[in-house]
Amino acid sequence: MTMRIGYSMWGFLGPGVIDTSDNSRAYRRALLDRFTAEGHQIVLLQRNRDLLEAGLDLTSTYRWESIYFPDLDALILEWRWPTERNLLHGFTRDTEVHRQAELLDWYTRERATPTLIWDLHRQLSADDPLRVLPNVAVGETTPLATPGARWLACPVPDQLLDIADTQRLARKVRELPLAYVGNQHGGDLDEHFERFFSPAAELVQHQVAGNWPKAEAWPHVEFVGPIAFGEVERMYCRSLATVLLQPERLWRVGHLSSRWWEALLAGCIPLAPIEMRGADVYLPRDLHVTDGQDVIDRLAWLRSLAGTREHADLLTACFARLEPFRCSLVARQALSMLEAVS
Repeated sequence: MTMRIGYSMWGFLGPGVIDTSDNSRAYRRALLDRFTAEGHQIVLLQRNRDLLEAGLDLTSTYRWESIYFPDLDALILEWRWPTERNLLHGFTRDTEVHRQAELLDWYTRERATPTLIWDLHRQLSADDPLRVLPNVAVGETTPLATPGARWLACPVPDQLLDIADTQRLARKVRELPLAYVGNQHGGDLDEHFERFFSPAAELVQHQVAGNWPKAEAWPHVEFVGPIAFGEVERMYCRSLATVLLQPERLWRVGHLSSRWWEALLAGCIPLAPIEMRGADVYLPRDLHVTDGQDVIDRLAWLRSLAGTREHADLLTACFARLEPFRCSLVARQALSMLEAVS
């Protein structure tokens, strides 16, 4: 059945601007295009940040409706929650949180429109009344979803996976043994950073890209500051390995953002802390690490493999883990979740 789907997001379809933590840029446009390829119409319900902030005009391809309430058959929300940033803006009516509340009232509650809440950051309270509405499905980007929710994985664009060449990626010269791309997020990552990244950074060339305003504890670490979205892939292309750092509330449930597969598709091998639940879903056991010394040892091993057939074989084994995360599969799952509450 063809549907007219409203999609609410805080973020970009294109590269956007530097001062944002919108990881979903890596796949959002591909996902919307998959919905369209399945025969559905998409209406974007938040402000057009691509045009207003980044100067990228996509209005000939996508439709935005950020004020009114068009007729819809279904609603998908990338879940937003009150943060210090939008609190400072006083919750004026043009913020994404206010618009989300209006969409929920108009469509989900008043008209019982089938609604998929995609809780990308695991911020929807486990006892939120929305969870028990018969027209609401909740998806989480973790294999250990909250009771009543379903795993709706962070999708990998099919076209990127289809053109990936592990032999070419293995042959690429990588001058950086270790890299990390991501923000400090108020200190939520500090414990993992101290345990897994910092010891290796004392011994090997490395770089850390992102917003780290409180980095005084690691004077030996090379912080390069925030980088543009387009620079993320280039940094991974220069790097042999990265470490998947997560706040405790996320690694306990096996949550990973797109940084995992963004690194892999550039040939940068991720190392996963062994304590992360579901690590086997994402990476082979050889890439699980227990502490900083283990990171150092794995880096030495990876450097000994660099450019060899064994290096390419390792990448191939990692890429096999990406197949269930194809955007086409995730899009169909999202649609099936909407159909189940229709």
